[in-house]
Amino acid sequence: MNNGPERITLAMTGASGAQYGLRLLDCLVREDREVHFLISKAAQLVMATETDVTLPSKPQMMQAFLTEYTGAAAGQIRVYGKEDWMSPVASGSGSPAAMVVVPCSTGTLSAIATGACNNLIERAADVTLKERRQLILVPREAPYSSIHLENMLKLSNMGVTILPASPGFYHQPQTIDDLIDFVVARILNLLNIPQDMLPRWGEHHLSSDE
Repeated sequence: MNNGPERITLAMTGASGAQYGLRLLDCLVREDREVHFLISKAAQLVMATETDVTLPSKPQMMQAFLTEYTGAAAGQIRVYGKEDWMSPVASGSGSPAAMVVVPCSTGTLSAIATGACNNLIERAADVTLKERRQLILVPREAPYSSIHLENMLKLSNMGVTILPASPGFYHQPQTIDDLIDFVVARILNLLNIPQDMLPRWGEHHLSSDE
């Protein structure tokens, strides 16, 4: 039996950590979720630098590419351009019940904290906030400035979950993929979506020989 939201907005912005967003997309597809996908131009550049994935620039082509890349069903992934103001995520009457921005740049963090709606990612987050829906931001920056921390506190006080891309090591990671899965598993736990990548604290490690 599935848990958690059936429809999720997934946005990727220009911080380092494109692998987190791609892995989360893959996991959401495997769990039969409908994904409304948004990505900034900066995030596309970062992705091309950090991974072997180069996305087509046009939303329709990107949608076809991601559908094939993840093995998604037709229509399961929906890609929208940065100024597609008629998309479901731009309105409280049509947007999904949860939104994740991963990775979340500090610029996007600031825009969300101040209510800027200069592009569809910022508008989708603004809608999620005003409708009191679940919003998870995964920043990746080091060190954080006082401005970053103040924006995080402001958003946290609004009910936003701030989940820094800070993988733990108690599961004894052996590969970079293990570190990526740690963060993605935490996101899925917050969404109440099943995952088998990371045992909850107190459970036996999945790789345990006990």
